[in-house]
Amino acid sequence: MKISFAAPALPKSGLLILLVPEAPELEGLAAEADGRTGGQIRRAMEAAGFTGRRDTTLDIVAPGGGFSRVVLFGIGQPAALRALDLEMLGGAIAGVVQALKAESAAIATTPGMGALAAGESAALIGSGVRLRVYSFTRYKSKKPEARPLKEVSLLTAEAKPARQRLLAHEAVAEGVHLARDLVNEPPNHLHPVEFAERMRPLADLGLKVSVMTPAQMKKLGMNALLGVAQGSSHEARVVVMEWKGGKAGEAPLAFIGKGVTFDTGGISIKPAAGMEDMKGDMGGAACVAGLMMALARRKAKVNAIGAIGLVENMPDGKAQRPGDTVPSMSGQTIAVLNTDAEGRLVLADVLWYIQDRYKPRFMIDLATLTGAILVALGKEHAGLFSNNDELAQRLSDAGYATGEKVWRMPLAPEYDRIIDHDVADVKNTGGRHAGSITAAQFLQRFVNNVPWAHLDVAGTAMDGARNAINQSWGSGWGVRLLDRLVSQYYEG
Repeated sequence: MKISFAAPALPKSGLLILLVPEAPELEGLAAEADGRTGGQIRRAMEAAGFTGRRDTTLDIVAPGGGFSRVVLFGIGQPAALRALDLEMLGGAIAGVVQALKAESAAIATTPGMGALAAGESAALIGSGVRLRVYSFTRYKSKKPEARPLKEVSLLTAEAKPARQRLLAHEAVAEGVHLARDLVNEPPNHLHPVEFAERMRPLADLGLKVSVMTPAQMKKLGMNALLGVAQGSSHEARVVVMEWKGGKAGEAPLAFIGKGVTFDTGGISIKPAAGMEDMKGDMGGAACVAGLMMALARRKAKVNAIGAIGLVENMPDGKAQRPGDTVPSMSGQTIAVLNTDAEGRLVLADVLWYIQDRYKPRFMIDLATLTGAILVALGKEHAGLFSNNDELAQRLSDAGYATGEKVWRMPLAPEYDRIIDHDVADVKNTGGRHAGSITAAQFLQRFVNNVPWAHLDVAGTAMDGARNAINQSWGSGWGVRLLDRLVSQYYEG
């Protein structure tokens, strides 16, 4: 689909989208369109009681003036619109246009939307359109009958700057779409080796992509990660993606993702109902992949590392058993009491490797780690755990700005004692109570005092809350959040 920008002049025909403020009179292109239709738009507004109130719409069929249809979107007070509101507006418009089965549409923007320049406002609406039109139909033998949306043209007085700004937004949208694709993939098509192979083409964007085999991991002492994978016929992989867009020698930002491409629970097997959703247990790794693509596509002025631990957790005769004890790369020994608490074992070794090898400014890990976080926060927020107040606050602010919200949860020595073990240094589960917290406490033992945040995305990365810019089961959650964190606080 093409998104274009043009000077604020009404098209001669077709589907027209008008953004209508809550104001006494129609202004600008809306007033011009009303004149061209002989006052039909104003009469329809009066008949329907449409006032331009925020989040209201009015569909006018065959209004005259050459237009096949005019759809009004109420935007309330334009000055009150945030950047996120404009993206959501773009997504809502795309949803309506798709529902009308239109192949193209023109959107007449209005000046003064938020505190942003007109070009940025138009670009954000375009970004929302791009995010909304995603679909995953790769395995359907019959494609949907609805005609695809081919072009959206935004009419703005700042067409050139809007076009330039959209490049960065589209880079992020591409990253979101990559993350969604990965989460939506069936597990027989996306096992650890295949996931790793799909990361190699990112090198074409300027990323350095390195893939570790089990032999290399064994040599490094990544026995916690390898223990999870030993019951699967698919070998484990660790992928490290490096982006060097900042100053030479400057410590990188590090993003680490849990990539369990399918999780049966292992010997501690999960109930059958809903197990098919465990193809999404690599949502953290998908986000990291999407983020690294976005940073490279928009040539972010920062040094960044993306690392993903890829395994499949299966109940084979060679699988890890409840009661096993394994040494981790850190030297700490782990008692595996429940093989379904496997994601933290994967992250333990990858976190240790990254902090030891790259000496990052901070580490942020993302993982569909616990069902307990869904009980606590539902699908609207990801759980945030951190040893650094500044990093936690910046993530919270970025979450508010992007709509990918986080909620900070506690860490404390009292919780840490719950996972002490009488045989090993630490056990991989503390039981039912405070399950998300004890999982985070476990991870904290492997960060070695590096500023760190853990995002438990079990409620948001897959089958999360739908909204105007995401209607996909695999949400791509976290790409926009982390890109915002990087651009706002760490670039340049």
